[in-house]
Amino acid sequence: MSAAGGNGAGGALPPRARVWAPRPQRVRVVVDGAEHPMTPGGGGWWEGPELAPGARYGFLLDDDPTPRPDPRARSLPDGVHGLAEAVAPTAAPTEGWAGRALPDSVIYELHVGTFTPEGTLDAAIDRLDHLVELGVDLVELLPVNAFEGRWNWGYDGVGWFAVDVDYAGPDRDAPAAYRRFVAAAHARGLGVIQDVVYNHLGPSGNYLPLFGPYLTDALTTWGEAVNLGEPEVRAFILDDARMWLEEYGVDGLRLDAVHALVDPTSRHLLAELSDRTARLAEQLGRPLSLIAESDLNDPVMIAPTAEGGRGMTAQWSDDYHHALHVAITGETSGYYADFAPLSALAKAATRGFFHDGTFSSFRGRPHGHPLPPETPAWRLVSFAQDHDQIGNRAAGDRLPAQLAASGLGPDAVERRLAVAALLDVLSPFTPMLFMGEEWAAGTPWQFFTAHEDPELGRATAEGRVAEFARMGWDPATVPDPQDPATFRRSKLDWGEPAQRDGVHTRMLARYRELIALRRSEPELHSPPLAALAAECDEERRTLALVRGGIVIRVNLGTEPWRIDTREERLWATDPEVAVGEGGLVLPPDTGLVSRR
Repeated sequence: MSAAGGNGAGGALPPRARVWAPRPQRVRVVVDGAEHPMTPGGGGWWEGPELAPGARYGFLLDDDPTPRPDPRARSLPDGVHGLAEAVAPTAAPTEGWAGRALPDSVIYELHVGTFTPEGTLDAAIDRLDHLVELGVDLVELLPVNAFEGRWNWGYDGVGWFAVDVDYAGPDRDAPAAYRRFVAAAHARGLGVIQDVVYNHLGPSGNYLPLFGPYLTDALTTWGEAVNLGEPEVRAFILDDARMWLEEYGVDGLRLDAVHALVDPTSRHLLAELSDRTARLAEQLGRPLSLIAESDLNDPVMIAPTAEGGRGMTAQWSDDYHHALHVAITGETSGYYADFAPLSALAKAATRGFFHDGTFSSFRGRPHGHPLPPETPAWRLVSFAQDHDQIGNRAAGDRLPAQLAASGLGPDAVERRLAVAALLDVLSPFTPMLFMGEEWAAGTPWQFFTAHEDPELGRATAEGRVAEFARMGWDPATVPDPQDPATFRRSKLDWGEPAQRDGVHTRMLARYRELIALRRSEPELHSPPLAALAAECDEERRTLALVRGGIVIRVNLGTEPWRIDTREERLWATDPEVAVGEGGLVLPPDTGLVSRR
């Protein structure tokens, strides 16, 4: 996956400083304060002196007096505007680790900076035992590549090959800290998925255009598109992907917003990445997963590359989230409008996509394509909450706060949360939890930035307010992304799950029980879509999801649901849910898992 002659090709640091910089006419490298000339090496590459591990270096382009960091720097200890640190890449040790495949797994999504009070990778290690006890299989980290400022969601990254130094702790050795995290996760039987962003670069600290044609005039939601028509830029991305998988030993990549990739070539970048990753998995002897976030609702994402598909292992299903969210909260503004009927949840839960060629009122056009019925359900990643669907709300409010704001009392809120947990963990797909969801975290998760340019910070804040207009959310509730308090508010409160009693304790117990039930019952694993069935009563607001001999029922109506059947009770959201001689009774806002 490396470029011919690329810096770090094959995971080994070359003996000389090398950089692809076809734009400048002259390139020099500053190493530990000493300036050295570089010579053209062909194809836009420049070669310079040897780089000893630990050396600080940067490139002088033409007559620019400011050294610019290496686009492929593994370490940026002084941030994205500072010099790079030479690091000798080595393959991650894999002895004793056979990998973690995606089928039948549960994913846990977290943001390093707000997962713990310290906001570092080492502090996150100290909480991994909590995830083991919860029962999850894969830990998915939001982007950790280098970004400007002290905190960020990670999607404004500009140093794609470098772990952000603020996640490293006092020694500021980010590569070592990341390796420790992956090793600690693997030692506990947890796989690691790294979220990566290849569709755009952040608005500050991006020096790539000074080196070469990394961007095009085509625009995405976040600015200029990455130039996928340039072979060296494609190699830049493919080498980065290989770095995470081989040098750091992660078990998969989550690819951000792949619908924003503008690829003019005959072979799509994702297909090339998929084939190369498959070969690397065979070489390493462990499974590697590629999960696409796609807004297209198009089965081409997971279709095999030999059949013209992109070959992704799985893709996110926003439709399942939207349908579940509307069923639990009743919120129908903006893009939630089409999901108002309970039948939308029934369809999404059995066919994967709700919009599979149907009209999308939010988009103003038909959207999506149906998935083949033989598609294994695990190839869709589903969730009740995630970083986008919380953080991209005006106030960054989680599901408990949303339900409480609707006027429900504490008991009713907990009952709805328990139903959401049931539909989330026991979805037929690959379920994903967002950090703190498992204990009904009371902290928000808001959009935060720390741009050094006041104008950029102001523009970001104003853009957020304008963005929420179509959803009908009150702009007065939008926190200032640049305010440090917005970041601090978003940190998890680990005192909540430590409480001996209360909603946090009860919800954590429910999530543990549900994950254990999913693991213990083979029929709750992911079958083909064709094997899924649903029975929905729109008027009574009741839903039954059938997987083999197991039935998952929820009552979201206002009257008890009486069913004349005798089944084995496997799990229920509430002790009031009973299966007796006369059948079963589901009170409002409860759910039951039973075996026929």
